Amino acid sequence: MDGKLPVETQEFISGPNALELQWQSMPNGGWDAEIKLYVWRNRTVDFTGDSLFLWLYAKDGIRAQDLPRIALVDLDNNFTAQLSLGGFTHDLAAGKWTRVRIPMAKFKSASMRPFHPERTSTLVLAQGEGDATPHTLDIDDIRIENATPEGGPAPAAPRLVEARGWERHVDLRWEAEDGPTVAQYVIYRSLRGGPFRPIGVQRNGVHRYADYLGDPHATASYRVSARTSSLRESALSNVLTASTHPMTDEELLTMVQEASFRYYWEANEPHSGMARENTPGDDDIIALGASGFGVMAMIVGAERGFAPREQIVDRLLQITDFLARADRFHGAWPHFLSGRTGHAVGVFDIFDDGADLVETSFLMQGLLAARQYFGAANAKEQRLRENITRLWQGIEWDWFRATPKRDALYWHWSPDYAFHIANRLEGWNEVMITYMLAIASPTHPVPPSLYYTGYTAEGTDHVYGEKHTYFGIQLDMNYVPGSPGPLFFTQYSYMGYDPRGWRDKYADYFVNNRNEALVSQAYSIANPLHWKGYGADCWGLTAVDGPEGYREYKPFTEDDGTIAPTGAVSSYAYTPQQSLLAIRHFYRDLGAQLWDIYGFRDAFNQQQDWYSGITMGLNQAPMTVMIENGRTGLVWRNFMANPEIRKMQQAIGLKREGTEAGSAP
Repeated sequence: MDGKLPVETQEFISGPNALELQWQSMPNGGWDAEIKLYVWRNRTVDFTGDSLFLWLYAKDGIRAQDLPRIALVDLDNNFTAQLSLGGFTHDLAAGKWTRVRIPMAKFKSASMRPFHPERTSTLVLAQGEGDATPHTLDIDDIRIENATPEGGPAPAAPRLVEARGWERHVDLRWEAEDGPTVAQYVIYRSLRGGPFRPIGVQRNGVHRYADYLGDPHATASYRVSARTSSLRESALSNVLTASTHPMTDEELLTMVQEASFRYYWEANEPHSGMARENTPGDDDIIALGASGFGVMAMIVGAERGFAPREQIVDRLLQITDFLARADRFHGAWPHFLSGRTGHAVGVFDIFDDGADLVETSFLMQGLLAARQYFGAANAKEQRLRENITRLWQGIEWDWFRATPKRDALYWHWSPDYAFHIANRLEGWNEVMITYMLAIASPTHPVPPSLYYTGYTAEGTDHVYGEKHTYFGIQLDMNYVPGSPGPLFFTQYSYMGYDPRGWRDKYADYFVNNRNEALVSQAYSIANPLHWKGYGADCWGLTAVDGPEGYREYKPFTEDDGTIAPTGAVSSYAYTPQQSLLAIRHFYRDLGAQLWDIYGFRDAFNQQQDWYSGITMGLNQAPMTVMIENGRTGLVWRNFMANPEIRKMQQAIGLKREGTEAGSAP
């Protein structure tokens, strides 16, 4: 159906559904269906198991010889010869789930290169016997793992500690012993006093689940169990009950902020306390920029009571202590660090093994805001401020000119390859904050003139400040010919830096950023490519992992129907009414697919019926922070209170203007 296998929602092993395969194999006919692995960003595909397991269910039963044939494909497109699925099971009894085991050694390469079972990415089912009979087969819980003897003790029962009702979903949280045999947690729900039924599963290591009911007047009771892959299940937990209820716009905003905050509070890398690049993903990879954004989210969390202030201070002390001993290169940190070792992790290529000045500036933007917010006289907050100041003073911004005569900053430096990645920082893009902090540095500043010779690139063939009008809305910046930039340009440098009331010779950046968001909405309303779902309440083109991987998703030039909730939601500081339209729609109309334990999923594409399987550190915090900046100006106010920032504005020659009435608090 539209290139995808349909799902069965009544019979399953891992709730809330199983895949359903329907076929009729004719003599001399042929058909095939592929089940593809979801490849998590930055997570290595490395199956160590010796067997492929599948759970199969046939309502009417199926003879073994009538089952499909099966083959595997790896990530390098090497493939195996077909095997008869029926050769590894008896006839399937009607109405009963059966677990089938196929030793991986049975799969033999049929391509010109060896098949690598540890890199399996696709399971191919194809026609077997031509019995000319319609069949329906449900398939669930496909695993590659070691075959182990049946039996053994069941896992310990979890303890359900929270069931919290919001407008259309209930948040569940439990405590449990994550053991090596636990494959998943099973969530059971009872509605209106009825029986408890399994409605979903959560992966081992995560103790939270969001049950989207879709009804603002529902009451549900819950229990949770721990289960092995062979279905040895613990006793059920205690029962907790919660009710949903209608919510005001203000309550919806707080809900989105708190859920996004939890990404940094609960899904953090444990050794460092910092933010992972994405989850699920590589559990050891820390993203510096995302961590800086997460620090600003923690400021909001402390202010709104999402977590106790003292615990947030403890987390920030953990982070700053880790940063002080982690790899630094002339004071700047790399894009990625290992949480276990603190050493640089080269994710992109061989030359990216050193400093990343832009990610460092995102991190320091958050830390400087925290230095002002956590201003209490107690010992912990004083030590936090001292930690941040030492980190701030240790960054050698001037080193990243490459030579003292260069009139711009460069993004990367490597201890092995120096400035091989000769990426000169020029706008319009996300790097304005990098120049501002480099000029503001109390110890290693660069000349204020670099703002103009570097960021705006005056005197070069780089075009900055070129005005264009889209849908009757004027933009003072144009990213590429014929297109505004992705919305993260209007967010990453402005989560701490407050653009209201200040301008350079090119633009009032608050007005420009607001207009970029309005253009993004207007583009979705016009919907020139006729994508499903676009409209006034479904907009937000910005850089995310879409169905085909990471793209910037610029309007007009790079649009395939993929919407990023962070694009519209994080524009709230500029366009509160338009962003609220999107928040209501994303949650109330699309929440069953789009809402998860850390708020909105990273992206979705209704044209392709695709919803992201990850949450990204760069995208959750801007929703928490920019909503707060639109509501109270909290993070803006604290970042701007740093004395170095006012001096920097004066040194650049930014002009003070009155903020437009009603444009922002």
